[in-house]
Amino acid sequence: MRQVDAGQLLGILTEAARNPPRRLVALAGPPAAGKSTLAETLAQGLGPVAQVIPMDGFHRENDWLDAHGLRARKGAPETFDVAGFAALVRTIREGASPAYPLFDRGADRTRPGAGQVDPAARLLIFEGNYLLLDRPGWRDLAPMWDLTVALAIDEAVLTRRLVARWRHHGLDPDAARARAEGNDLPNGRVVLRESRAADYCVG
Repeated sequence: MRQVDAGQLLGILTEAARNPPRRLVALAGPPAAGKSTLAETLAQGLGPVAQVIPMDGFHRENDWLDAHGLRARKGAPETFDVAGFAALVRTIREGASPAYPLFDRGADRTRPGAGQVDPAARLLIFEGNYLLLDRPGWRDLAPMWDLTVALAIDEAVLTRRLVARWRHHGLDPDAARARAEGNDLPNGRVVLRESRAADYCVG
């Protein structure tokens, strides 16, 4: 694993996107590590040859989570449709340009078919918590990536960011810390401790 900054990573991806075939990039990290921001920054730097595809569109719906007793664990690996996500990645790798779901945070639900792969995109940046997770189902993604990137973050910094995220949503300090430590932080620890090594590490 090679340590790089965002500028160096942009150069690496620019070179990777120069020629066909498509390149599929996995950008993984804990919640609140900055995945979405980095992915969008890279895509803007690369221009129309790049597209970002978030993993969050494969959240299970709340009624499914309720039926399986998992609503309180929403965001954990077992609350995602990993088989559906793997099928999407496989289809894209084979050259198709399908529609894909997006997650609407305001409505707390997925929007089927809300995203569309651009047939002209030569570098697709998939971003999500568990793209490098070494667990059943998730590890099946490994051979589909041409390049993998992990965001490095100290657990103490991660805790502060998660608490700040819930404070931003209107919770008081104690409630924000409880919310972060009840679900988000355990999920972050899973990412930090159970992900396979990436080709590149940013942080």
